[in-house]
Amino acid sequence: MKLLDSLSSRRIWTRAKEKIRILMERSGRLLLLGLLLRVCSAVTDDRLISDRYAVYWNSSNPRFFRGEYTVEVAINDYLDVYCPHYEWAESDERMEQYVLYMVNYDGYTTCDHHRKGFKRWECNRPRSTGGPLKFSEKFQLFTPFSLGFEFRPGHEYYYISSPDPTGDVCLKLKIYVKPTNDSVYESPEPFLTDDTTAGCSLALPRLPLLSAMLLVLLLASS
Repeated sequence: MKLLDSLSSRRIWTRAKEKIRILMERSGRLLLLGLLLRVCSAVTDDRLISDRYAVYWNSSNPRFFRGEYTVEVAINDYLDVYCPHYEWAESDERMEQYVLYMVNYDGYTTCDHHRKGFKRWECNRPRSTGGPLKFSEKFQLFTPFSLGFEFRPGHEYYYISSPDPTGDVCLKLKIYVKPTNDSVYESPEPFLTDDTTAGCSLALPRLPLLSAMLLVLLLASS
């Protein structure tokens, strides 16, 4: 009788230990999953509220001629560029049309897009019926789009346009992405790196990709 009681107690204790082990594994997975979700939300939602900054790209905008036209933005803010627009009769020769480029610092100071620059937008519809042509830039750390651009806090970025039809006006804009309190980010695109905006060159793994890998491992072990 005592032997049966002993065997029964051992079985109960073994089952209890197995249940405790399973509960600990599940709670560990839930804890890791919660941590991953928190990391992902911190990366994708750096700021819940984004600001928008409007720039009217034409020679009548006095901001272009009062020293350096600079706009300070934060990650996830937007820049809205409004092209020249004419609702009245105007000869084609007098209508302003521009091709906007993103360039490095040398291209910005010389207003030369041939110096490591690429075409960003083209203001080529000055008589559009729906109002002025508008282009928007989102200052984001990572972009899933091939034509998108990735920005880094603490760096400057430069936009210029090809001269207007008269050939004597150079419009250019400086964007400064304000630093954040977060950890180190990757350096900006190589052609934009220069002595004036040099930052830390340490490249960290992209958190969304790292989180996805950890999530796959977590599901595989379950």
